[in-house]
Amino acid sequence: MAPTIRIGVLALQGAFIEHIHALNSLRDTEHISDAIEVRTKEDLASVDALIIPGGESTTIALVAERSGLLDDLREFVKVKPTWGTCAGLILLSKNAVHTKKGGQKLLNVLPVTVYRNQFGRQVDSFTISLPSPCLQEVSEGANEPFEYVFIRAPAIASIDDSEIEPLVMLPPGHGQTEVSENGVLVAVKYRNLLGTSFHPELTTDNRWHRYFVRMAYGGASQNIKI
Repeated sequence: MAPTIRIGVLALQGAFIEHIHALNSLRDTEHISDAIEVRTKEDLASVDALIIPGGESTTIALVAERSGLLDDLREFVKVKPTWGTCAGLILLSKNAVHTKKGGQKLLNVLPVTVYRNQFGRQVDSFTISLPSPCLQEVSEGANEPFEYVFIRAPAIASIDDSEIEPLVMLPPGHGQTEVSENGVLVAVKYRNLLGTSFHPELTTDNRWHRYFVRMAYGGASQNIKI
């Protein structure tokens, strides 16, 4: 029998249960033993890979710090497969612009600069259907466009390491600052890390979760150093 991996979803705040549902939808076809909510050091130590969900990045960092989980998270994301969506992308990044007064605690592992709330407030939320060549390997049959959901989303303003692989670019006309003039980068891959601006867990299309599961399965047994 092929080995399986356990995937955790950080469950301190935000859209974590939707990620759990998406992962569970793949258990019959991918190498997943189970998907669990991560709230403690013990939970974190029990998983092979982690999703940091969308929500409020400042709140997630504050709760993690108060619960004594922040330092363990920092060590985990250095070596284990980790996917940050929306707020999770902000937390993984090394630099964040337009943070709240007093600054923003970051996990400081993904060498990008992100702009918080690049697409405006909640009322400015939108969806857009885009072709996604990176999903070809996890698409059954034709690689249909993916319906991307953006809710108070960040944008990747700059790539600060040549190893980063850009995955998805929004066309010009989206976003509210100068970084959007030539399109907006909204998904990148770097070593053991995946960072996305959007909310794939809010769709019924599980291809991005399949993409991460396969990435995690390939990297879970490797000691990847940053």
